[in-house]
Amino acid sequence: MTNILLSGCLGHMGQAITKVVAKEPVDGLLISCGYDINFDKRDLNLSYDVYSDLHQITEKIDVIVDFSHPSALDSVLHYAIRTQTPAVICTTGLSAAQIQQIEAAAAKIPIFYSANMSIGVSLIIDLATRAAKALQDGFDIEIIEKHHNQKVDAPSGTALAIADAIASELESAPVYTYDRHSSRKKRDKAEIGIHAVRGGTIVGEHSVIFAGLDEVIEIKHSATSKEVFAVGAVRAAAFLKDKPAGFYNMKDLI
Repeated sequence: MTNILLSGCLGHMGQAITKVVAKEPVDGLLISCGYDINFDKRDLNLSYDVYSDLHQITEKIDVIVDFSHPSALDSVLHYAIRTQTPAVICTTGLSAAQIQQIEAAAAKIPIFYSANMSIGVSLIIDLATRAAKALQDGFDIEIIEKHHNQKVDAPSGTALAIADAIASELESAPVYTYDRHSSRKKRDKAEIGIHAVRGGTIVGEHSVIFAGLDEVIEIKHSATSKEVFAVGAVRAAAFLKDKPAGFYNMKDLI
């Protein structure tokens, strides 16, 4: 049995993970307890206790799954290191400094981190890097991401992860361009354009466009429910248990 501490359990993704574990148990996973700074268990009918203070937790924990808010990262990492508990960090909108914190923590405990927990997104990143390597001489690269109107960070961490992966395959370092309206000039060949759309209840959509002479290649992933991210987080938790200290990601899981 793998006992999970679910951080951010009262949020939308926390509830999605709770439903996935209850509906389709993976490798004997069990949510032992939850943690949420916005503690309110009314009408949620949860099968586990919820804490607003990590120091109050007494349940046996094998893996932490954190799908909460960037402001909770410090406390989650501190608890994970103090208790030597592996952690799956799924929270989005993290700063570069916070990602460095995660990497530093991985020297002490097993850490799984990904900007997007969808296995399908991991696949399009792999396909995009292969395409970039083959097409870089004659194709312009643009990335378009679409999300719901409640998402506060833009561009998405996934869009940046795609851009970074593509950049690693290019012979010359590209320039990320987020806004063209303030500069009236032709597109530079070294650009990777990154564009954000916010509207309605779009769960998540990412497109990578390779535009060449008289032809366009597009690689696209659309998520129609939050469950795809929950499934990825649950699989990562099962994968991470009993792993040695280190930094793991979706490539390792796949």
